[in-house]
Amino acid sequence: MGTDKPRDIKERTFMFALAIVRLCRHLDERPGVERTLSKQLLWSKTFIGANVEEAQAAQSKEDFTSKYAIAQKETRKTIYWLRLLKEFGSLKEGSVAILIQEANERSRIIGSIIVNAKDREQVRCKRQNKANRKM
Repeated sequence: MGTDKPRDIKERTFMFALAIVRLCRHLDERPGVERTLSKQLLWSKTFIGANVEEAQAAQSKEDFTSKYAIAQKETRKTIYWLRLLKEFGSLKEGSVAILIQEANERSRIIGSIIVNAKDREQVRCKRQNKANRKM
């Protein structure tokens, strides 16, 4: 992932997905549990980016928040699969630590986006209620 991380969540999510796809390609060559876990990891990680992208064309504020909430859940699952692969001994300690750190950062960013979106919606609703009372 390197130290020059893109600031845009869509780009960060995409770059992280590429790293996971490469990892899963490597794990898929192995037999048994590692192959199965790689499929779980690939599914959860790519679903994060898909929901972040889909949120950009949300039909409403609730839809936007919902897409990011799904991305948040999938981020937590990604962290789980990475931890499991780490403990199973499938991945080098250093490489998986970087991936887990990036996933944790992404989780915090997505969480912040959700909180900010909800806060903005509450402010909008309060303003609308005040305007309605004045009528």
